Amino acid sequence: MSMATFKFPFFLSLFLLPLFSLLTFAADNTTGTIGINYGRIANNLPTPDKVVALFKSQGINKVKLYDTDAAVLTALANSGINVVVALPNELLSSAANDHSFADQWVQANISHYYPQTQIEAIAVGNEVFADPNNTTKFLVPAITNLQSALVKHNLSSSIKLSSPIALSALQNSYPPSSGSFKPDLIEPAVKPLLDFLSKTSSYLMINAYPFFAYEANSDQISLDYALFRTNSGNVDSGNGLRYNSLMEAQLDAVFAAMSALGYDDVKLVVTETGWPSNGDENEIGAGKANAAAYNGNLVKRVLTGGGTPLKPKDPLNVYLFALFNENQKPGPTSERNYGLFYPDEGKVYDIPLTLAGLSGAQTNPVNESKAQVPTTAPSSGNTWCVANANVGDEKLQAALDYACGEGGADCGSIQEGSTCFNPNTLEAHASYAFNSYYQKKARGTGTCDFGGAAYVVAQPPRYGTCVYPTGY
Repeated sequence: MSMATFKFPFFLSLFLLPLFSLLTFAADNTTGTIGINYGRIANNLPTPDKVVALFKSQGINKVKLYDTDAAVLTALANSGINVVVALPNELLSSAANDHSFADQWVQANISHYYPQTQIEAIAVGNEVFADPNNTTKFLVPAITNLQSALVKHNLSSSIKLSSPIALSALQNSYPPSSGSFKPDLIEPAVKPLLDFLSKTSSYLMINAYPFFAYEANSDQISLDYALFRTNSGNVDSGNGLRYNSLMEAQLDAVFAAMSALGYDDVKLVVTETGWPSNGDENEIGAGKANAAAYNGNLVKRVLTGGGTPLKPKDPLNVYLFALFNENQKPGPTSERNYGLFYPDEGKVYDIPLTLAGLSGAQTNPVNESKAQVPTTAPSSGNTWCVANANVGDEKLQAALDYACGEGGADCGSIQEGSTCFNPNTLEAHASYAFNSYYQKKARGTGTCDFGGAAYVVAQPPRYGTCVYPTGY
């Protein structure tokens, strides 16, 4: 999940289209679809066969996974559920550098299950541009090799390839008409990716979280605007279009960014979006009422048809994050509270999931008090956040991945060749990333914890010649 925290201007970070997918409705040709992400970073979830039964009971017929787990793919066989699977970031280099690896991966993880399991797409990596392991250079070569493997196994006409990116790939997103990609990503990654998507009639996958834009700029962004509720809207000064939701503005910023590179034909699918039902004290806006409003209003927006102001005839296709609350996810409390369901399969909150359920449904619950809570006051004096090496490499790496990816930490300085790459140790890199996140969050209470992988210090950290910032 990409939850990079961005500074005002307010749409500049994530655009979304969550989607709680249950039914693919065809009321008209611009009606969208709702899907759901089935994450499994938890130790208390139901077995895959029970999860498939839950999908069916709720009318969910589009599901996105984060791997190709054998038990899950087997349980999904002959279920009538369309599935997006994933090749994880850690396999990108192998898929990019070795044709035979890509071929064997497709044979073992796709051909072995298809068509009994209705795999419709492969997400190659996840938010690769934000990956602290610097895997961007492997993305397009990996996709190219996987496409060759799909062709070899006669699957290329049935299964699409793409890669989910975060809104942090944008240099500008406000107003939407000025949307543009970060210059350093365009030639090595963005243009080759869009060129592939255009030639194969595939689509760009986007992970968008309006919650993070609101959380970081609640003094500038109307909560009603973030939650799809009635509001006065915002007019784009560049093209005169009026926006009544933050998500649609964010999406159109991506469309504008693609158009600026000459790729007006590439469609978008929102592969992650959601709103947490609980959060830390400083996570402004987190809470059940707002989560129900966001997801419920989004489902209504998607299933009743129509596109964005810039692309009114393109349906909104969205995968909601997530199916369950996942108790082993690192990061702040919100990370473990995006689920629509508890692990016992009870609903976290009740929202309509189908067109029939929308009539008479209340999706505008009153705001919870947490939405009005100001960010915790910064610590007095300078403090820094550093890694706790005692938690072990696995937990430290997971927290680092979160900070540099979804957490929105500035991790450019710890990339190879940059000022803080050396010393090239997990502890040093994690400390830099944790501190960046901590400072960006105004050193608020609970922002230097990462599930016990970090702690606050009052003296400047010393790792080589790297200078650790004390504010942004």
